[in-house]
Amino acid sequence: MSGEIKHGLYEILDERFRAGKCANGDHRLEKLYGDCRWAEGPVYLPAWRQLVFSDIPNDRMLRWDEATGRVGQFRAPAGHSNGNTLDREGRLITCEQGNRQVTRTEHDGSVTVLADRYQGKRLNSPNDAVVHSDGSVWFSDPDFGITSDYEGHRADSEIGACNVYRIDPGSGEVQLVADGFTGPNGLVFSLDERQLFVADSRARHIRVFDVREDGTLSDGKVFAEAPDSSFDNIRFDDGGRLWAAAFGDGIHCYDPDGTLIGRILVPESVSNLAFGGPKNNRLFITASTSVYSLVMAVTGTHRVRRVRP
Repeated sequence: MSGEIKHGLYEILDERFRAGKCANGDHRLEKLYGDCRWAEGPVYLPAWRQLVFSDIPNDRMLRWDEATGRVGQFRAPAGHSNGNTLDREGRLITCEQGNRQVTRTEHDGSVTVLADRYQGKRLNSPNDAVVHSDGSVWFSDPDFGITSDYEGHRADSEIGACNVYRIDPGSGEVQLVADGFTGPNGLVFSLDERQLFVADSRARHIRVFDVREDGTLSDGKVFAEAPDSSFDNIRFDDGGRLWAAAFGDGIHCYDPDGTLIGRILVPESVSNLAFGGPKNNRLFITASTSVYSLVMAVTGTHRVRRVRP
């Protein structure tokens, strides 16, 4: 079945989308907040039942409380923060575009800088991060935050390239793991951590790399393309399907073989997504000025899942 619209929210492009119960959740989006200039970086904090997200041009981070539905300020100024994630201890990892650094918010509220340079040169504008089960933090570093003053501070790139890096959990060394991107953005490990997927917004595709035992990557290959859109953040569900935020084209759902099997249609331009909630089956979506949620019949992957011995 192709191109079927179900209840105005789901577009079923392949029977695998239906068979996987991807369209069996809510049939409407719930708008949680709508007063951002450009919403980004949602991450769910299970211990607090809160969603933290970024409002980049307004240089603030906000938090939505699941119990009360209220939205309040988490941090401002926030270094024009973009992507957020959690480490193995539940600490917040934040990519600060304006400050050109990756930080960790400790349990006492203090902030530790994890990375701000590579080989002595300032990073461009860290965009998104993911934590490996060995404790290393992997992040993308495009130049989006230094091309203008809208989402950061205009500046020249000291590195002269847009790359993906790894922060060693022991030494704190920043290691180059992948280059050749025009605009690296969202990144995520496969369920078994044997592969790393990276969205390249300007190239309009998602690349996949094999992760070697020593933490280095193989040469990447294209996993999926969006010629009429542009990818931002990406996440897996526990069935191995990849969900991708696509500017102007909603949320894409890809089968493990790379086939686009369905979409979630969103009324604003989508920037990011994250699974959360008590059952990890609530999809949070940041899109233009707003934050939406959708309780689904599929479940996101565990935050950190170690499969290798």
